[in-house]
Amino acid sequence: MVADVLVPLGAMVARSSINGAPDVNNSTKNDKMTVNNEEQTRPTVSVVIPMYNEEGAAASLLKEVADNLKDWAFEVVVVDDCSTDETVKSLLDCGIDNLRIIQHSRNAGQSRALRSGVLAARAPFVATLDGDGQNHPRDIPTLLKRLISENEDPLLAMVAGERVHRQDTASKKIASRIANKVRARLLNDGSADTGCGLKAFKREAYLRLPYFDHSHRYLPALMTREGYRIEYLPVSHRARVHGVSKYTNFSRLAVAFRDILGVMWLNARSKFPGEISEVSKIYAIDEGCANVDQRTGEHTAPRDMREDETAGNSPKSNARD
Repeated sequence: MVADVLVPLGAMVARSSINGAPDVNNSTKNDKMTVNNEEQTRPTVSVVIPMYNEEGAAASLLKEVADNLKDWAFEVVVVDDCSTDETVKSLLDCGIDNLRIIQHSRNAGQSRALRSGVLAARAPFVATLDGDGQNHPRDIPTLLKRLISENEDPLLAMVAGERVHRQDTASKKIASRIANKVRARLLNDGSADTGCGLKAFKREAYLRLPYFDHSHRYLPALMTREGYRIEYLPVSHRARVHGVSKYTNFSRLAVAFRDILGVMWLNARSKFPGEISEVSKIYAIDEGCANVDQRTGEHTAPRDMREDETAGNSPKSNARD
């Protein structure tokens, strides 16, 4: 099980000496070695897949994920939401080396499973897809390449899939179309298909979002509320081959209006501060202050200070001139 707590690197390293007392020197060395090893083996992307009673689809889906990400440093984190069938056995027998299985002791729903998986993920970038096999893993690299581009926009936190040629029943497609229009009108999140499970996002950005049950359907709105930018790309969709859907049109409708009202309340109570600046203790206040990007945490000197440093002169010497 994964607690809803972020554990710092090296926190699980055992610290002991011959007499049983903590050895500070060895502890420090072990911590440094642990951090270095973690950095060397840390994957680029964690593929998080919530599953509940998907014994028929589990193994084939994971093999497809591995085949389509063979050129990436990746791990697969499957969260078993207390399945009552042989889902876990299928996962253990599928032969995927870089697979991690997180198991809930009781059923908590897709949003909770998704959060457990992201908390367990070791990569800075996360890709998600549904465990029923209807999302095709071949679309994952396309989303990741857009998210992790050479000209990466620090505000681009998510690239979400929008399903084309959906392979669902007519009633399900009609209900989804109506729900998307109502949600988009009320939340203005720019998403035409928020129910698509195929998404790629920055782990740090996701962990800044408020969590609630069914929040996985409102990730674009929650990302926008936090000041991030989202892009959308078309992705393929397949018919379900194994198992049955865990949702019905009525069950979705029963909670949709309540959830939308909740997100509307969150949006109404949000105040974005714009650019956040930290006053530098090194330079005089009248020479500017260090800018801090709220989303990346990076500190950058004001433009005039950067130009001075490029020219080989410190701001302090220029001030005397």
